[in-house]
Amino acid sequence: MTGRGAAAAKRALDVAGALVGLTLLAPLLAVLAWRVRREMGAPVLFRQVRPGLGGRPFEMRKFRTMRGGPGTDAERLTPFGARLRASSLDELPELWNVLLGDMSLVGPRPLLPEYLPLYTPRQARRHEVRPGLTGWAQVNGRNAIAWEEKFELDLWYVENRTLLLDLRIIATTVSKVLRREGVAAAGEATMPPFTGGPGVGQGGQGGRGDQGNQGNG
Repeated sequence: MTGRGAAAAKRALDVAGALVGLTLLAPLLAVLAWRVRREMGAPVLFRQVRPGLGGRPFEMRKFRTMRGGPGTDAERLTPFGARLRASSLDELPELWNVLLGDMSLVGPRPLLPEYLPLYTPRQARRHEVRPGLTGWAQVNGRNAIAWEEKFELDLWYVENRTLLLDLRIIATTVSKVLRREGVAAAGEATMPPFTGGPGVGQGGQGGRGDQGNQGNG
């Protein structure tokens, strides 16, 4: 399949998967939205600008898992929010981002804009494809692996992506979510911030590696 044909097939899979997911999961999404509203108040969704394809910004949507106000991520993370994260149900609203074309079902997870100047040229290649709801790094450790390893897995996907690989990653993701594997690094409520590698400037924000600092969410 040509590059253009492969891209069209991947986009067709994204649209079909997002439509089916949003339709079948509509009752669950409604229940989760009601529960988030009851426990944490409005807004129900956490919205944050993330860099997408080519580093272009888009607004990502998730269910809130944290209360507003001061405190660390671990202190603001609610018990229900922790369960949402452990099950990855907080990420279901990203299906709307997939439908809009901001994201793909499979690709490197969208991280914080603050991380862009911290990447090496090789790490920056993760933005050659749309960010994903899940990815090769997520089925090979997710937040339980170091940043450098995560980026290498992202780049392996960028260089080896196929439609069959996407289907494999989706199937593996469902299995891992059901078993709650690889949710966070040991001893961390959220993944430590990325601060760059050797020869790269230091910085970044706290928060979960695939969610960042939620602000009030």
